[in-house]
Amino acid sequence: MILAKPIRRLIEAFERLPGIGPKTAARLTFYLLHVPQSELDEFAGALSNLKKETVLCSICLNVAEKDPCPICSDRSRDKSMICVVEQPLDVLALEKAGNYKGVYHVLHGAINPLQNIGPEEIHIKELIDRVRDRDREIREIILGMNSNMEGEATAMYIKNQLKTQNSPASPSEAGRAKFKITRLGQGLPTGGDLEYADEVTLTRALEGRREF
Repeated sequence: MILAKPIRRLIEAFERLPGIGPKTAARLTFYLLHVPQSELDEFAGALSNLKKETVLCSICLNVAEKDPCPICSDRSRDKSMICVVEQPLDVLALEKAGNYKGVYHVLHGAINPLQNIGPEEIHIKELIDRVRDRDREIREIILGMNSNMEGEATAMYIKNQLKTQNSPASPSEAGRAKFKITRLGQGLPTGGDLEYADEVTLTRALEGRREF
């Protein structure tokens, strides 16, 4: 079967998206072929404006319409508690659970040597700088990376990087850290992604977080 060029181009574009194979790409393309042109124009406009009308928050690096984002600019949020997550979708999951009242830091990935993703490719430096600038105000950093090999490696790396920032400010405070470093607790299955967890599971993971 010889496909028309517009159809072939759209199929190839869909195939470049994560989790979409050739069959799914073809089904999506032929579905859209039967959608009214007005809806296609609306869909195309949403795609075109996706990056034009969004920014990364200069504080937490979450995706938002303005800088700073609504969470960082909300005076009612507990700025002394930072939950570090891999992706913006993790923020959505935790916000949907409704029990976390602190702020976030979004890494936009996890350390993964097999895919050539090192600490420099994700936003760990920004986290360390943020903690350095506000270490007297911070009382807890929650490491909310996924419970898989990449997430655990990222959590361990961040913990080690935070050690120097977490040393006592004076000899009289010896033995006392400036802030706690915790890891999401039981409730999240090993290998499970934060964005797919339900509200009850996330609530239990937050309540059961442990010193890390």
